[in-house]
Amino acid sequence: MPLFNSPEPSFDVVVIGAGALGLCTAAELRRRGRRVAVVDPGGVNASAVAAGMIAPAMESAVDDLPPAAARALRRARDLWPGFAEATGVRLYGDLAEWRGGNAAELAARMQALGFEHEYDAASNRLTTHEDAKVDPPQALAALARGLSGIEARARRVSPDGRGWRIDTTAGAVRAAHLVLATGAAPALEGLPPEARAVVDQITPIRGQIGLVKEKLVDHVVRGPGAYVAPMGEGAVIGATMEPGERSLAPEAARCAAMLAAAWAVLDEAPRPLTIDWRAGVRGATPDGLPMAGRVAPGLHVALGPRRNGWLLGPLVGAVVADAAEGRPVAEPTLHPSRFL
Repeated sequence: MPLFNSPEPSFDVVVIGAGALGLCTAAELRRRGRRVAVVDPGGVNASAVAAGMIAPAMESAVDDLPPAAARALRRARDLWPGFAEATGVRLYGDLAEWRGGNAAELAARMQALGFEHEYDAASNRLTTHEDAKVDPPQALAALARGLSGIEARARRVSPDGRGWRIDTTAGAVRAAHLVLATGAAPALEGLPPEARAVVDQITPIRGQIGLVKEKLVDHVVRGPGAYVAPMGEGAVIGATMEPGERSLAPEAARCAAMLAAAWAVLDEAPRPLTIDWRAGVRGATPDGLPMAGRVAPGLHVALGPRRNGWLLGPLVGAVVADAAEGRPVAEPTLHPSRFL
């Protein structure tokens, strides 16, 4: 039975945005029996321009995260096996490696945070079996399976006492609950002030990667200035972090520097490769962790994962789904109220 006596389609939940956070949230809600629609204009988003790292150990060490943040990343990782099995996402790999540079310092950070690792001083290499990965194209397709997709751009939202009306370029839809998973996009028209204040906390960060047809590695290899990771039948070289940048055009000089760093990490002489360079813009919060949860009646956010959208997707999805069901907040470290 429709939620509203209206010719406009209605759902239990409408999610705006089909990146990792949006689709993980939508998939989790669908697992719980909710009727979910995802509004997205289509095309390549920031979650597709990514390596798909599920890497709490390496990310915590590289970013020198405080213990509370590292524990949140670990809790997110622990949700992935069950979530992947339930949604059909292929989760693979359990070996990640850092070569050269400050490997000893990173090992000390992993030790302090309680992550399993091995450090070989002779070769200056650090390895861990705490991390894994997904392939974004396969993961996005698996998460979208079974969801109602509305290929359109959201233009305005408005509460109506019974839920939310979402005006899109393909028409209007209604929902009891609305989830904003809009990346680094500006606040939509019609949002209440408390929601606009949350969205305004997000800053853009551009990342550039290269998709390589050749298979360069069989596990994730990182080092100063670059990483190389398996991706399908080939590999991916990444990644830049450029705060404040929004251009989706790859920058030749930065890509060349990243490729040179990748060859140095692999300790190989450069050779010709077939590379598809891409750029994506993701959102980040002031503390680097995403915002997930309720910001107004029937209105929730899944925003700002910085470069850890894939890692944090199932955790953010669970937090938002719990909020939509009126359950206690399971992960208070992610609640938007910490900034307001």
